[in-house]
Amino acid sequence: MSLEAQSVVIAGGGSTYTAGIVMMLIENQDKFPLRQLKFYDNNQERQEVVAKACEVIIRERAPHISFLATTDPETAFSDVDFVMAHIRVGGLKMRELDEKIPLRHGVVGQETCGPGGVAYGMRSIPGVIELIDFMEKYSPKAWMLNYSNPAAIVAEATRRLRPEAKIINICDMPVAIKKSMADILGLKNENEIVDRYYGLNHFGWWTELTDRQGNDLMPRLQEHVKKFGYAAAVEEGNPLLGEASWMDTFQKAKDVYAVDPDTVPNTYLKYYLYPDYVVAHADPQRTRANEVMENREKNVFAECQRVAREQTAVGTAIEAGEHAEFIVQLAGALAYNTYERMLLIVENNGAIANMAKDAMVEVPCIVSKRGYEPLCMGEIPDFQKGLMTQQVSVEKLVVQAYLEKSYQKLWQALTLSKTVPSAKVAKEILDELIEANQDWWPELK
Repeated sequence: MSLEAQSVVIAGGGSTYTAGIVMMLIENQDKFPLRQLKFYDNNQERQEVVAKACEVIIRERAPHISFLATTDPETAFSDVDFVMAHIRVGGLKMRELDEKIPLRHGVVGQETCGPGGVAYGMRSIPGVIELIDFMEKYSPKAWMLNYSNPAAIVAEATRRLRPEAKIINICDMPVAIKKSMADILGLKNENEIVDRYYGLNHFGWWTELTDRQGNDLMPRLQEHVKKFGYAAAVEEGNPLLGEASWMDTFQKAKDVYAVDPDTVPNTYLKYYLYPDYVVAHADPQRTRANEVMENREKNVFAECQRVAREQTAVGTAIEAGEHAEFIVQLAGALAYNTYERMLLIVENNGAIANMAKDAMVEVPCIVSKRGYEPLCMGEIPDFQKGLMTQQVSVEKLVVQAYLEKSYQKLWQALTLSKTVPSAKVAKEILDELIEANQDWWPELK
């Protein structure tokens, strides 16, 4: 039986990840066929670079797909089944400030964790809400698959501001880590792993890993992570090479693991459990944002320009993005009722028995045409519960600060973050972030 072809708009058409998503969509036409693909971005110049290359790729590899790129919301969001959203409000220049301002105060400077994540979250909330409103106005039956960062703050904001919206907040980092796990264990791919996991976005733990036959994979993986972290899977040809911060993050997982050797961790926990190490090994003049601009952004845009110039994608270096595979799998489950088991960011509602009902947690869910149904992970240990409760409060305070335009609430959020040493430092960082984000944040009072 043939599958019904779908219409998709990618919100964030000028992203360096967009071309990889297009490649993944094309490669999966047997599982998720498209009749139409659209790009939407409010930065026309940036989007055009990617769109001109993707137009060539689609013409050569999937000419049956109708394609257009636009900055007009009505054109973009009309007649679509899925909105795939990965916007970066403020661009990489603002990310650079998110990272460098905290580092000037001896605090972790990171895109989604600590003060940088708070700053980015305050910018992202109105951007994502605007996309939801466009979708509901022009294609009210569509689903939004949102992987715009910082996903935890965005998820809490959408819960508060658009509780009835058909939006699923997702993150590709657990998928990337599971790919490393599969390499370490000698499995074909991450889909061979069945997992139990609980946490928040960029803040979680695996408690069980088996293969499809039910064989326990945890002892072998734990032995490896104890010695090497996840770093052994970062091999030649991997795009993470050349970006030193990623190598360090995968290696540092061994020290994160040591704090609770009954589980295996999400790599991002290093920012919360070893913030002193992170700051000591950071270069305040050259952060992850600079790595991205000098590596991925430069390389992706140059290749897009080459494809557009030569009008052929034969031999192109553009490849299907690993996070795009997860998005296609999720969209397929919603469209074709395949009952996939996937890690999603959802309202707790008892999935973690001893966490607040309204916490936005990351847990395995079953996905079908009905949407998503979280699986129950039971009660979690006091160590994880304490860390998660603190971080949930940070995320809630950020959203409250946005809604109330409250300086006090945002100061409290930064003070509560495990990455910040004191209320004094939190205030100093906040005042600098306010200055840097004058064009993006609401005026705080």
